[in-house]
Amino acid sequence: MKNNKKQLSPALSEELLDLLKKRFEQNQNRHNGIDWSKVQAKLEANAEQLWSLNEMEMTGGEPDVVGYDKKTDEYIFYDCVAESPKGRRSICYDHEALEARKEHKPENSAVEMAKDMGVEILTEVEYRELQELGKFDTKTSSWIITSADIRKLGGALFCDRRYNTVFVYHNGAESYYAARGFRASLRV
Repeated sequence: MKNNKKQLSPALSEELLDLLKKRFEQNQNRHNGIDWSKVQAKLEANAEQLWSLNEMEMTGGEPDVVGYDKKTDEYIFYDCVAESPKGRRSICYDHEALEARKEHKPENSAVEMAKDMGVEILTEVEYRELQELGKFDTKTSSWIITSADIRKLGGALFCDRRYNTVFVYHNGAESYYAARGFRASLRV
């Protein structure tokens, strides 16, 4: 349940924190050496980021801690669901691409959804880091951040994992498929 303040109710916050803690404990390989109590303290002090994590969860992302940035003192969350999040599929790359479609427009774009959720779309480097933690997108694909040079020419990039290898591909930014969404990152 979202509101204009981008803040969860106390009950929903507690429910989400419990879910995140359980996922954290079940997937220790994703965050060796990170203490959940420190992550939870950061989350409790950052209501808007907790709201964003809830958006990731509600759209099927199954966010989990994948790292800690000592320089910025931030914990890093990625969508860790096996396939591209179901609630973020069948979307084109950005608003410009959405507007360019004359017919059969998708409901939204990856860039706009990420902005509305308060998260970032994974870069190619982040996508490859995620793939070191498991096998993701073996049946789906995910849009990744695309350089301005490629985007200016009408293209956008996406990734998937096939044949035990991570592939980066290109497509027209206005394209959309039922099996393509996007994976998000959030720093808290």
